[in-house]
Amino acid sequence: MDGITVGFDLDMTLIDARPGMAAAMNALGVESGLPLDGDAFAANLGPPLDDILRGFEAPEERIPGLVDRFRAMYPEVVVPSAVALPGAVESLRAVRAAGGRTLVVTGKYGPNAQLHVDALGLDVDEVIGELWSTQKAEALLAHDARVYVGDHAGDIRGALAAGAIPVGVTTGPCDRTLLLSEGAEVVFASLTEFPEWFERTFAGSVVP
Repeated sequence: MDGITVGFDLDMTLIDARPGMAAAMNALGVESGLPLDGDAFAANLGPPLDDILRGFEAPEERIPGLVDRFRAMYPEVVVPSAVALPGAVESLRAVRAAGGRTLVVTGKYGPNAQLHVDALGLDVDEVIGELWSTQKAEALLAHDARVYVGDHAGDIRGALAAGAIPVGVTTGPCDRTLLLSEGAEVVFASLTEFPEWFERTFAGSVVP
């Protein structure tokens, strides 16, 4: 059997970019004169940026320009301060060691997501951006992903829509109870628990 493909969410699953995200949103608020709350944004990462801006009551006609400006400041403000979460490197390595492939499927703008992967040296085969919740199934199905790992209820919905095993981690805004209620098959406190589960679950079913 060919190696298993495993998909991972990015923010608060593989990486913690909260300080930079908060700083970028606050800077955008100052620049635009809008009441944008960086701390609230960083505490609830997951949904698309335009939805976040609507939640902050940004005028609809200004949202495309605000999204473009946030993306433009992102490489200098957010990327340098982001760190890999505990177990992220080891989880990617476990999939690779089993002959598998790894994907990042994220709601984040793809080029900025790739900057994080490159800056942190994460061993990922492909990065697919701008997919949220059940939209993530498009990429997971296209790459025949058997597992998808994420920290948000939307990630669990995406995995289920693709027929992949939904794995939750509580490093983001959603707790164990919520992730299980959405249909997660297993929920970890962090990715440090993933390698052992992966090796146990797929032992003998992948090519070394």
